[in-house]
Amino acid sequence: MHHSSPGTSDPYVRVRGAREHNLAGVDVDIPRDAIAVFTGVSGSGKSSLAFGTIYAEAQRRYFESVAPYARRLIHQVGAPKVGEISGLPPAVSLEQRRSSPGARSSVGTVTTLSNSLRMLFSRAGTYPAGAERLDSDAFSPNTAAGACPECHGLGRVHETSEELLVPEAELSIRDGAIAAWPGAWQGKNLRDVLDALGYDVDRPWRELDAKDRRWILFTDEQPVVTVHPVRDAGRIQRPYQGTYMSARRYVMHTFADSKSATLRAKAERFLTSNPCPVCRGGRLRPEALAVTFADRTIAELAALPLTGLAGLLTEHDGSETARVLTEDLVARIGTVTELGLGYLSLDRATPTLSNGELQRLRLATQLRSGLFGVVYVLDEPSAGLHPADTEALLVVLDRLKTAGNTVFVVEHHLDVIRHADWIVDVGPGAGVHGGRVLHSGPPGGLAEVAESATRRFLFDRAPVPERAVRPATGLLRVGPVTRHNLSAVSAAFPTGVLTAVTGVSGSGKSTLVGALSEELEGVGRLVTVDQRPIGRTPRSNLATYTGLFDVVRKLFTDTEEARARGYKAGRFSFNVSGGRCETCQGEGFVSVELLFLPSTYAPCPDCRGARYNPETLEVRLRGLTIAEVLDLTVESAAEFFADTPAAARSLRTLLDVGLGYLRLGQPATELSGGEAQRIKLASELQRPRRGHTLYVLDEPTTGLHPADVEVLMRRLHGLVDAGHTVVVVEHDMDVVATADWVIDLGPGGGEEGGRIVAEGPPREVAGTASSRTAPYLAARLDEQDVSG
Repeated sequence: MHHSSPGTSDPYVRVRGAREHNLAGVDVDIPRDAIAVFTGVSGSGKSSLAFGTIYAEAQRRYFESVAPYARRLIHQVGAPKVGEISGLPPAVSLEQRRSSPGARSSVGTVTTLSNSLRMLFSRAGTYPAGAERLDSDAFSPNTAAGACPECHGLGRVHETSEELLVPEAELSIRDGAIAAWPGAWQGKNLRDVLDALGYDVDRPWRELDAKDRRWILFTDEQPVVTVHPVRDAGRIQRPYQGTYMSARRYVMHTFADSKSATLRAKAERFLTSNPCPVCRGGRLRPEALAVTFADRTIAELAALPLTGLAGLLTEHDGSETARVLTEDLVARIGTVTELGLGYLSLDRATPTLSNGELQRLRLATQLRSGLFGVVYVLDEPSAGLHPADTEALLVVLDRLKTAGNTVFVVEHHLDVIRHADWIVDVGPGAGVHGGRVLHSGPPGGLAEVAESATRRFLFDRAPVPERAVRPATGLLRVGPVTRHNLSAVSAAFPTGVLTAVTGVSGSGKSTLVGALSEELEGVGRLVTVDQRPIGRTPRSNLATYTGLFDVVRKLFTDTEEARARGYKAGRFSFNVSGGRCETCQGEGFVSVELLFLPSTYAPCPDCRGARYNPETLEVRLRGLTIAEVLDLTVESAAEFFADTPAAARSLRTLLDVGLGYLRLGQPATELSGGEAQRIKLASELQRPRRGHTLYVLDEPTTGLHPADVEVLMRRLHGLVDAGHTVVVVEHDMDVVATADWVIDLGPGGGEEGGRIVAEGPPREVAGTASSRTAPYLAARLDEQDVSG
């Protein structure tokens, strides 16, 4: 039944001729009202099919239907490269990508639970005698009506002091007494301005008059003076108008407004942060904090873990209004706790959440929205989930399906794959070696598909081979750590081996591992590899991050053509003017602002994404332009640069961590957290290693297919065999089973966690009765299925 007459609806989403990224003209039919899982190795094209094609097309149709003005934008952003898609309902995407969350975004705002709590206080709170009722806005720290006027609703005030700004009082200003000042030209300029204002910049700081010291550091005035620079003889320096800015003002300004994380972190060193003296950290104005419910202020309730908050609301007896509102709130909290997030509090800031936590919060919110007849497209919802919590996730996916929706999931977790009604396996390899659909049908059918990389993990799992546990060469003692939910926890990490830190979400794994620092005895060098992006704009990419691009630019500069034209290395950089395309300033993209949506990037109309101007592209290195080189995949580049040792080494390590399918110039904005993490790992591996290094990886298998996990683990075990120490925070039992040592935290999350439940070799931990990890680890060691 290919054409549907108006009376019937096609039970399949039918995709024809999909060519997004590496998809090779894919045709595929996927049933609606089912859970369909897209599998395949990293970079095989499964996200291009699920997100880049199906979701992108659903979104495009939605734009066209809502607003005529959107048509022009769609034209700019471009439709997905696909022949046609029929039978496609509206879609909701729950990706792991972060929109940039501000300091004010919290668990409460993401889940909209804060709105319900504010409503409860506004309508059913206990007000002081004679006080008038407040609107629910007055209970939000993010509105003018609610924010504490002293700290503007942030709950903390930042201050600085002379001791922080001038750590070494014996230095003169010229010698750098004011440590908080910027370096380079800007710092010299401030010093010259002070000199011109008549302050002595050559006397030791402590000998200056107290009144002068106070003015220099804390004044809010910004006088402008003419500066006559005294610099190298023989160079004519013109006088200029300089503006003075006090050290405190500079630090506050940098901390509040700087786009650069490094500068912000530097400014933070000169600030102390204290609870606001007026609201005591409650973030609200006094009138709002005077209202209580169940004898607590709204700030106190927002600080409770969600499980505790639900318990308190359930026990409270109040008016009929209160009962209706609390029942609704408790039901909403239920969907969040069901996904294993009951340890979070409403006031927990979004930037402190992991990608998996954030995606599950969005999922919980969707469950309450009661939509039906839509396609949910989920990106690895099991990321950051302990196997015990994955079972709750499956229940949620079933509920979305039962409510009459279609659920498309891009996933590597075998329990989720086994649970699917339908599997779309993409592959067989990554990049140019992938992009085909190997199987689209019920899971059982995949057993017949020989070339599928997913097949052997789903059907022919062998138990983990017994291997001798490596002996430790020493111990790194950490603690006692008291932070988040850890209270005075001490741990010993053995050196010279691979240690896995396990436990349910929120049990305190990242907090414990975060206490490993270079200061500890026996660490040597510490390398932390996390999933934070390697850059937030299309300017940052694989080649720039690994330093490979410097080598490539030099090769281009050394060509005869470049020498004849007098081109220097800067000519081949897309970050400075000269060789780059000025329309997009070398980004290759122009940002398209959509009124009610996050801005999107569209290819630059002039260079069409090449990033360079036509003259630069006339220079070729063995037949390729610089733009074509940036378009090579790591794998093709490794062949192209085989004779250039500096480039070859860098490319080999990228191949080793399974990133052969990425393009050298692929913008950082298109990389997943797992890819960013493996790029960082590769840049670390390419450094010549001297002495003992401690590698700390937080969930390195996120976004990796089991076949890629094997490749990664070979690398990590190789590091240990070379005498280094590796510590991974991990939920993947394949990794835990091959570790030498396991530290299991728990038993639960949040308040119920934060203790070491078991430690020892995997076999030993697998036998610990009180550990929630044990049964899953035991099952992997003997390869049985424990999912109920």
